[in-house]
Amino acid sequence: MSHRPLPDRRSVLRGSLAASAALTLPAGLGAAPAFARSGRPVAGWGVQAGDVTADSGLVWVRADRPARMIVETSATESFRNPRRWRGPLLGPGTDFTGTTRLHGLPSGEQIHYRVLLADPDDPRRTGEPVTGTFRTVSRRRRDGVRFLWSGDLAGQGWGINPDRGGYRIYDAMARLDPDFFLCSGDNIYADGPIPETQALPGGGTWRNVTTEEKSKVAETLAEFRGNFRYNLLDANLRAFNARVPSVIQWDDHEVRNNWYPGEVIATTDTRYTEKSVDVLAARAERAFGEYFPIPTLRPGAKEGRVYRVLRQGPLLDVFVLDMRTYRNANSPDDQTTDPQGILGREQLEWLKRELARSRAVWKVIAADMPIGLVVPDATEGRPNFEAVAQGDPGAPLGRELQIAELLRFVKHRRITGTLWLTADVHHTSAQHYQPSRAAFTDFEPFWEFVSGPLNAGAFPASPLDGTFGPERVFVKAPTASNVSPAGGYQFFGEVDIDGDSGELTVRLREQDGGVLFSRTLQPGRVGQ
Repeated sequence: MSHRPLPDRRSVLRGSLAASAALTLPAGLGAAPAFARSGRPVAGWGVQAGDVTADSGLVWVRADRPARMIVETSATESFRNPRRWRGPLLGPGTDFTGTTRLHGLPSGEQIHYRVLLADPDDPRRTGEPVTGTFRTVSRRRRDGVRFLWSGDLAGQGWGINPDRGGYRIYDAMARLDPDFFLCSGDNIYADGPIPETQALPGGGTWRNVTTEEKSKVAETLAEFRGNFRYNLLDANLRAFNARVPSVIQWDDHEVRNNWYPGEVIATTDTRYTEKSVDVLAARAERAFGEYFPIPTLRPGAKEGRVYRVLRQGPLLDVFVLDMRTYRNANSPDDQTTDPQGILGREQLEWLKRELARSRAVWKVIAADMPIGLVVPDATEGRPNFEAVAQGDPGAPLGRELQIAELLRFVKHRRITGTLWLTADVHHTSAQHYQPSRAAFTDFEPFWEFVSGPLNAGAFPASPLDGTFGPERVFVKAPTASNVSPAGGYQFFGEVDIDGDSGELTVRLREQDGGVLFSRTLQPGRVGQ
């Protein structure tokens, strides 16, 4: 099922992506971009667009020195009669990164943009432009929507391997020409150093591109920034960023494995000299907001938050959750009352309010953690739990109470077309939740789809918790832990909404793009 004929974006971008590649990493991926410290400003880390709407979008860039960001847009790649946007002055306060908001754009159209960096003292001196493109959201239902999702990049020490061509999964995703890419968290592994080599099971060696900031766990702001720069050394990712806008959320590894507010790192963990996780999280969030085009985290943004809703025309609203910042402490999670839960009260009320007012045919709840899969927190040997479920198949306890409240709300308000997308657990699966199988029954059936990792260790399938009656309809996962990307088990998912019928098809795909599982859902139903 295709939501519309694909525009020939590949031919449109052929020249612009080649120009971008020429400005960035030399062949071999063996070192960071070698910026000349004299002459004109250089945008060696590529460009990104994010949180695109029907008439707006954010464009991101990083300079190699102080520079004024300038963005030009055009309906064609020839850039005849371009529209010009004066962006921020990029400096050390944001690690020379910046975003410019484009507004008043035509809906449902291909937007070509180029970023120029000007010398602050001489605006006539500009570096080579770096180009990209994105489609604005269509207000016409018949155009349909197609997007991809996944998560977990450069985890468990499996980084950019030049022998394998780097992060090749991004090339496979780009070939599908999605409207946008939803990254479900763990964009970096701040707690996971990247060694030069790692031994592969059964023999052989995995060879990584390395940097100074990736030689240890991230603690300082500079080290967190260096973690985000690391992934941009990959040519596949930079090319993908230049042609597919992103919707980014975070999870734990942007800070530290399984972190929660108020946590204090044990003295036995000698990797960290900074023991306050709140301090680490503040530094990580600042770097996160600097390196991704997220409107609610831009410098000066009033909200200062990750959770938000992206309205993608009449067919789709995407509700981006933050299941990390407002959670209570990881625990046995068996308490009979839990007002804070995993979302916090304010975010939960926001989600209920926004779901109730949504008029989109489909409401995707983009969760950075699964709700029915048991994810233990074995940090420092504690018998605690990291996600929502704790393995007790009975009535809701702990964080399950908050999810039960949300599911009950969706049922009683008769909110149609909800489904959950997530990553986190390093395998791919599809779960159907059904009251007739559940201990808690006051909800309508729904689906949860899991994908990832993008480039990280793969792990066995997580056990299910029966509280909400999940049935695992499909799963692909290794039987061993921390299987390298060379062993396969790297995944992404696709959501394709047909503009004529309104049907939504989910496809779970392997790293080369092959389809493992497909399910088509019908519009207009409270439960599926």
